[in-house]
Order: sequence, then structure tokens, then C-alpha cells
Amino acid sequence: MELDRLDRDIIAALVDDARATYADIGDHVGLSASAVKRRVDRLRATGAITGFSARVAPQALGWTTEAYVELFCQGKTKPSDIALAVAKFPEVVGAATITGEADALLHIRATDVRHVERVIERIAAETFVVRTKSVIVLSRLVDAPPGTTVPQPRNGPSTGA
Repeated sequence: MELDRLDRDIIAALVDDARATYADIGDHVGLSASAVKRRVDRLRATGAITGFSARVAPQALGWTTEAYVELFCQGKTKPSDIALAVAKFPEVVGAATITGEADALLHIRATDVRHVERVIERIAAETFVVRTKSVIVLSRLVDAPPGTTVPQPRNGPSTGA
């Protein structure tokens, strides 16, 4: 799916405030409300927009501690097996296969360090897990929601000239 500048601007406006009216977004991007609605409908139909949700501060739900855990698995454990196993844990809010020595990286949110420890113990007990390596997040330096504009480097890319 190819997105033009208007599509990207509409998506950025929705990421910023999913409750904004089509008229408000239209004022922001220079389109009529009906044109914005048609574009949003097309973006939903093509899968560029997958849904609308509220962003809730994890702390409001008592999830004040977060960690990243590398999983090292035995043999040729399939990513689908890892996904199925870690999906059982509500504390696992993200999981991905990665490059490097580890097979997967998990993002965990919990109430405190002891809670993180218990989750890691339960995950490490999965039959395919050989070992884990974890880090606790001290503070977030950047926490931009998906779809926001990524700033360009000040000096721009090297031209090699």
C-alpha cells in the first residue's frame, strides 16, 4: 500500500487524537470533511489503519515496572511456538524475533520487580527456553506512538562528497 503526503498527515492527526472529527482533520490537512472520511475509509479498507484505540498510561493500571527479556531457545524452535507460549502471559506486551544470539525479545510490563521476576521464571520454565537475559527499564527517553513523524538527522545523510 502506498501512502501519499495527505494520507500520512491524516494518519498522524488520528494518532495524535483518534477522536478528532473529520472536519478538524480536514482543517489541519487542507481537505473537506467528506474527503477526509473517504480517505480514512480507504485507509481502513487497505489495512493501513487497523483500528482505533485509547492509549492508557500503564501506571494508571498499576504496571509501573517494565523489562526487556531476551529468550534463548533450544534447537530450531519455531517463532509460532514462541508466540503461542508467551501470549499466555498478560505481562508480555510485545514480542519479536530478532537478529543476534537471542531468538526473541519480550517486552514485559509488571507491577514491580518481584512481579517481573515471577513472570521471567514462568517463561523460563517453558520447555524450549534454554536461558533468558533481562534488563529493567529505568526511565523512558523517547516514547512516541507508532505513526508519528520521525525527525530527520540535523546534518542529513552523508553524501560522501
